[in-house]
Amino acid sequence: MTYSLSGDAGDFDQRVRANQAQRRAALRSVYDVIVCGAGSSGSVVARHLAENPHCHVLLIEAGGTDEDEAVMDPSAWPTNLGSHRDWGFHAEPNIHLDGRSLSMSMGKGLGGGSSVNVMVWARGHRSDWNHFAERTGDAGWGYDAVLDIYRRIENWQGAPDPHYRGTSGPVWVQPARDPSPIAGALLDAAQALGIPKFDSPNGRMMESAGGVAYSDMLVREGRRHSLYRAYVYPVADRPNLTILTDTLVRRVLFDGMQATGVEIERSGEILRIAAGTEVVLSTGAINTPKLLMLSGVGARSELERHGIPVLWHLPGVGRNLQDHVSFGCSWEYRKPIPAQNSGSEATLYWKSRSDLDAPDLLFCQVEFPVPSERTALLGVPKHGWTMFAGLAQPHSRGQVRLRSDDPAVAPIIEANMMSDPRDMEAARACVKLCRGLGNSAAFSPYVSREAIPGDGKMIDDAFIRDAAVTYWHQCGTARMGLDDMSVVDASLAVHGIDRLRIADGSVLPRVTTGNTQAPCAIIGERAGDIMRRHHGI
Repeated sequence: MTYSLSGDAGDFDQRVRANQAQRRAALRSVYDVIVCGAGSSGSVVARHLAENPHCHVLLIEAGGTDEDEAVMDPSAWPTNLGSHRDWGFHAEPNIHLDGRSLSMSMGKGLGGGSSVNVMVWARGHRSDWNHFAERTGDAGWGYDAVLDIYRRIENWQGAPDPHYRGTSGPVWVQPARDPSPIAGALLDAAQALGIPKFDSPNGRMMESAGGVAYSDMLVREGRRHSLYRAYVYPVADRPNLTILTDTLVRRVLFDGMQATGVEIERSGEILRIAAGTEVVLSTGAINTPKLLMLSGVGARSELERHGIPVLWHLPGVGRNLQDHVSFGCSWEYRKPIPAQNSGSEATLYWKSRSDLDAPDLLFCQVEFPVPSERTALLGVPKHGWTMFAGLAQPHSRGQVRLRSDDPAVAPIIEANMMSDPRDMEAARACVKLCRGLGNSAAFSPYVSREAIPGDGKMIDDAFIRDAAVTYWHQCGTARMGLDDMSVVDASLAVHGIDRLRIADGSVLPRVTTGNTQAPCAIIGERAGDIMRRHHGI
């Protein structure tokens, strides 16, 4: 089954299949650029480089195809969690969550997270991007410069807004179509509490103290429009682009301090492929530091612990792990209300304290129950909705370490959520606001009771620790910067290493305010632009 949208979809699909079959059957020993990972950033990098017919690009993906109804049907996204399209990572038991070990799902397959996520397009707050510019010393990461990129890449389907939105880019972005009355109730509830309503969660709302709006989504004609589909698939018939799926990158190869290629495992065979210009790592905030360390780049003590020869001591590799953490509260419907679109159609950002200059709380409404394994014991309603409410700017930091020098073994993930006392303080305010919204008059026509934590129940820190789950927005483990704990510079080049660049969420100095898909597209855009200028591609 295919999912192209153009009138000649069948012919184009056939050309893509024939071309990629030919490319795989005649793998080159050397490509100009090797991009490891076909997710939200890697797809963007590969597209921009492959636009030059003289640049031979190899795009390597550990997972398989995206041609599956579970990927393309927006409402089916939860079925991908725990499937073969999920890396299936789990964090170590966390003493700050009473010993709980959280699932840390991450997309595996063409499109990466953009093929399994909830399809929300959230640009990040002005303060996020200006922070990145400050940390890197590069105004190109600042809000004004990034806004220009967003306008360039979007194909906006909502009300015209030329100051904030573009209409000719590859990324089809639309407001939630025909949203559920539950989503509308959230907008009304927020306004009743003095939280302003916006026409979009992007643009003006992300320059302010926060607000509420219907979500922007990557859904086109009722189908998921992943960043792989937006960027790579339209050029997958080109002879200079080779896409390898079901292929594990085992390590980066070096000649001295220069990256020269990669070692891969495919169909049980280990191969070495050279890169004439650069290697780009876009394997995500868990796999990218793992791959660096397996290749001899990382903290000396961590490498020596596994007998890995130290190519370059870079102590920040794997550090600074962060993720949005959520504390879901659920309500039971008076009568069943079917989920619309992806089942997540309204977004709210607000502040836990009035003295903050930017929102630090994130609320994503989910139109079905989403308990943790512990809060499920309180009783999950058969029909209901969840306020997936959490911390947009957590202070806690974790790390990724190697478990083994075997590339097939998952790393140690010490998520360390809620380890900073400031996060518990913000979480209390978060859950209080969550309940205030869900128990407001705006929802009374639709809900019969608060199911989790339960009508009248006092909220204590134990509930917060029991309810905590990830938003699956892992980032920060190879962050940009100029200090000794940074891993890449403003151009995303790895400090001290030639011809090796990182383009994924691991480079973010801090997690952005909101879902990380759109910021990862910006990372890919910047990497592609920088590489084309630097190499004249």
